[in-house]
This record gives sequence, C-alpha cells and structure tokens, in this order.
Amino acid sequence: MKKNNTEKKTPWWMSWKNLGVLVGLVASGLGLLASMFGNLGCPIDLAWISIIICGIPIVWEAGEGLIMRRDIKAGVLVSMALIASIIIGEEFAAGEIAFIMQLGEILEHLTVSKARAGIERLVQLTPRTARVVSGGREHIIAADAVKIGDLLRVLPGETIPVDGIICSGQTSIDQSIMTGESMPEDKGKDDEVYSGTVNQYGAFDMKATRVGEDSSLQRMIRLVKSANTNKNKIVRLADRWATWIVAIALVSAILTWVISGEIIRAVTILVVFCPCALVLATPTAIMAAIGNAAKHGFLVREGDALERLAPVTHIIFDKTGTLTCGTPRVKAVKSIIPGVSDAQLLQLAAQAESRSEHPLGKAISSHNSQSATVNQESTDKFDTYPGLGVQAILDGKYILVGNADLFQSKGIVIPQSLAMDIRNHRATGSTIVFIGIDQQMAGYIVLSDVLRDDAPSAMSQLQQRLKLTPMLLTGDHQHTASHIAGLIGIQHVHADCTPEDKLRVIDRVQQEAGRVCMIGDGINDAPALKKADVGIAMGGIGSDIAADAADIVLINDALIELPHLMQLAQKMMKTIRWNIVAAMALNFAAILLAMTGILTPVIGALVHNAGSVVVIAHSAFLLKWQPRPSKLN
Repeated sequence: MKKNNTEKKTPWWMSWKNLGVLVGLVASGLGLLASMFGNLGCPIDLAWISIIICGIPIVWEAGEGLIMRRDIKAGVLVSMALIASIIIGEEFAAGEIAFIMQLGEILEHLTVSKARAGIERLVQLTPRTARVVSGGREHIIAADAVKIGDLLRVLPGETIPVDGIICSGQTSIDQSIMTGESMPEDKGKDDEVYSGTVNQYGAFDMKATRVGEDSSLQRMIRLVKSANTNKNKIVRLADRWATWIVAIALVSAILTWVISGEIIRAVTILVVFCPCALVLATPTAIMAAIGNAAKHGFLVREGDALERLAPVTHIIFDKTGTLTCGTPRVKAVKSIIPGVSDAQLLQLAAQAESRSEHPLGKAISSHNSQSATVNQESTDKFDTYPGLGVQAILDGKYILVGNADLFQSKGIVIPQSLAMDIRNHRATGSTIVFIGIDQQMAGYIVLSDVLRDDAPSAMSQLQQRLKLTPMLLTGDHQHTASHIAGLIGIQHVHADCTPEDKLRVIDRVQQEAGRVCMIGDGINDAPALKKADVGIAMGGIGSDIAADAADIVLINDALIELPHLMQLAQKMMKTIRWNIVAAMALNFAAILLAMTGILTPVIGALVHNAGSVVVIAHSAFLLKWQPRPSKLN
C-alpha cells in the first residue's frame, strides 16, 4: 500500500473570491462600528456598507429561491427583516442583521469539504498499454484495444492491464489494490490475475478474460463513483424550519401591527425573529469540534462528517493496515538441525535474503540489528525463484529459503513431525518460510502481520463504553481474519471480501441495523469508505486514494483516539441542541417585549444578537473538551 503524504491545505482565504468576501465582511463591520458612533461626520449612515455588501446577496438569493423554485429558506425571513428595517429608517438594525448572517455563511462555508481527487487517482492507475504476443513476437498496443483471448506478456514491475489467467511463468503479484493485503500473492500457471495489480518479480504470459469496462479496476472506479449516493447532506436547522419560522413571524408581526397600530413593533418582531442563532448554531459547533479533533490527530475533510458520526451504531474495520501494522514481522524461529541454534538459523536466512526484494525476505533480513548489518558481499552466489524463494551460497554452505513448493522442486522433504506445528501457526494466519542447509531441512521461520498495540484497548472502549457494534471486513482468508478478530473481541467477521462484497455488507447493515462508520486504509477500501455514512482513512500507512474517499483521516494511525472522536461527535450534537434552545428562548422573550413596545428595532437587534454571542461562546468550549477518563483497561 502506498504511503500517504499529508496534503498541504490551502488556507480558505487564498482565492480571490473568498478574499473578496473576507474584505467585504471587514468593511461591513467597520461601517457598523462607525454607525454606532455617529458615522464620524459622514452625511450618510455607514451601516449602508453592510446593507449593500452583506444584505443585497441575501435578498437576491432568497428572492430567486422563492420565485424560481418556491423554496422558503431562512434567507426569506432575513430579507423581510432587512427590508422592513430599511423602510422605517432603521439602517443600523438592517446592517447588523446582514453582517451577522454573512458571518454565519462564512463559518458554514469553512466546514464544507474540498474537491476530491480520488477517482482521478484511480483512473491514473489504469495501464495505458499492453504487450500482446502474436506469432512469437511482442506488440505494444493500447490497453483498451486488448480483446478477450489475447495472449499478453507482463514483465517485472509492470501493472497488469486486464484480468486474465496465467498461461506460463511464476511470479508474485501485489494485489493490495483489490484485497488490501500488503504481502504479495505467489502466482503460477492457471492462477487468475487482475487489472491494476502489480507484477513484482517474474515475467509471465497470460490470457485475457475480462477487458475494458469489465475489468476489475474499471469496476472499482465505477463503485467509487456510485458509492457516495447514499450520503445525504445535513440540511441546516434554520432552513429545515424556515417555512414555520416565516409563517409564525409574519402572523405575529401582522397581529401586533393590527392590535397596536404601530408598525415599528411589527418590524421589531421580524428583527428579533431573524434566525441568526439557528444559522450559527451548527457551523460554530462544528468548527470548534473540528479544531478539537485536529489536536487528536484527525483531519476532518467533510463539514457534516461529525454530524453523521454521532448517531453511528456499527463501526466496521478493515484488517491489514488498519487493525494490524500492515507489514510482516518475524514471530518465531525453529531450528531442527543439531548444532544450529534458532538465532543462528535466523542469521543464515537473513544473510541469504539480504538481496531479496520480497516483503517476507526483507522482514527476515531486518528482524534484528545483527541481521540488518549482514555483509551482502560475503554471499558467494544468490539466485531468486519468483513466487518460490531464494538460494544462496554462504561460506561454502548451500542455503535455501522459501516455500514448500521450492523445497519439493529441490527434492528436500519437510519432516512429518513439523506438520502439527506448521498447521497451528497457519491457523493463526501466519506465513511459514522454510530454511534448508546443504540439501537438508534445517527449520522454519514464522512471519505474520502484527496487531496494533492500541487496537484491543480502543475496541474495548468502543464496545463497552460507547455500545457500538464492531465488524471486520477483510480480503484476507477466514482463519487469519478470525484469529485477529478473536484477539480484540470482534464477533462479526466477513473474510475473503472483494470491494463489491464490502459494499453489500455495508448496505445490508445500513438497511437492517443503523448508521455505519467504515475505517480502512487501502485502495480497495475506497468504495466502502464512500458508501458508509462516515468513512475514516488511516493517514500514516494508508493510500492517497483511501484518504480522498474518506470524510475523516486519522493522520497518526492511533486507533486509541477513535473513542474520543466518537464521543466528541456526540458532544457536538448536544452542544448544537443547547445552542438552539438557549438562543430561541432569548428570541421568544425578545418577541414578547417587542409586542409590548419595550424593544425598538435597534435594541431588539442587539438583544437578539446576544443569542448569537451565547451560541459562539458555548460552541467555543468544544475546542478544549475532553471526555471523562475511562475506567476500562
């Protein structure tokens, strides 16, 4: 899997359009300040700066939506309050309303996601050419011109252009784009290979079976394009309730005007009914929560991701690179030859593998500092067998390191006495590498992916404290998946999953059980990250494409921070609800005072905007919020 490089975030104001909005907001604020102090000798009320810069766009957008689409949003009530204030000569009240609403729009804009490059990155992985073998000669043609049944040749390091079956040759294929598994898969005659995967070592010939739009990579691109359709954007509260707010405001204003005969009271009601607090309630809390999440290693890419995260009931994990570290490590060494200790056997294998490019060979050669400093020049001879192993001559000794097929081809018998131990190790998902010395079986090395240190603690808190249901979706084999799941207490396991399988599982959970959060790291996880209600990508080890598909990126790969993020999302939603209750309570109190004539439009605007101040101050507490310490280990 490709290491993800954390992208440089361009500041919001680094565009002419946004810079213009910011300058306009500053000018409007200065104009309102000048208006408060007698306009500094200016013959016109400087509050008009705010009315023109901030107010006209609000009125235009509200009018367009109302007339063209018959869409009543919060802007309709704001426009009514603006126009009514201007008609009765209360320019400061109109300017203040326009300024607050424009500020809310900017805060909301800051929580909106940036454009994605994930699909474009996937398209770039599509091979452009293919080697067709015809009449004993190679011809390079466009990959999209390959036909079913064509014989193709793939050299080491090349990306496989279409799906097919190997006709001849031995190799190892990096299939992480499809399965998410970091260790390459050994392939030989009659094995299936997939487009977009990478041939690491040996050359081979293959027969094309699925080409063009039917190939595996093109199917994944279509999945990523379509999987986001279920993520409905959160409609802001002010717009959700706009029709009722407008109706209540109009009825209250008209009745007050009719009963009292004073239009200024009616205008004051429209001013204090203006939904500034509702507009600010959500974005201010989201921005504060995003700031808090950043301190704990989360990059929130979608503004409403935390809103969708709060009601999540199921949390789904990929295995390799997410729950595990994603790289093989030496787990055990067993020597069966007299006079050679386990450490010496490991040393010999490490020296033999010192020139290998295979992930298993690299894991063996770098297991300890002694092995890592092996002098490659002391190796008299080195040969590699793609998909099988390596052989080397070290100080006159013939060393063979590889799988059972390599040993069988060399006529070296693996003792039956080792069968039980080997079976037990493989049952835990480990890989066995055999070592031979001078045509004699010498022992074996056990390698496996390692569970992240913080995974058990994180899983315990997610289940016991937050009452979430964890699930494991992986392209790895059932016995490996079950072993990892058993170590951390996950009961729901789906193994041997393709990207399509993961989508089906997520869709079923969404239909039957509730909201889903998906956590993954590989290219093969991109469709699932899009499909889930919230997608979280591992940012340290994960691919750029997974990060692009996700709503949130965990920069430092610390799973132990996940419970904090889940609780933060829930706390944010509580904050939003309290924001609304407090602000609306103040507004209704102001309405009663406006009906009695105690409040004027200007004082009403100030009292009403006090609700906005309360909202901002209350949201700010989220920046330093921490959950209560857990008593769980």
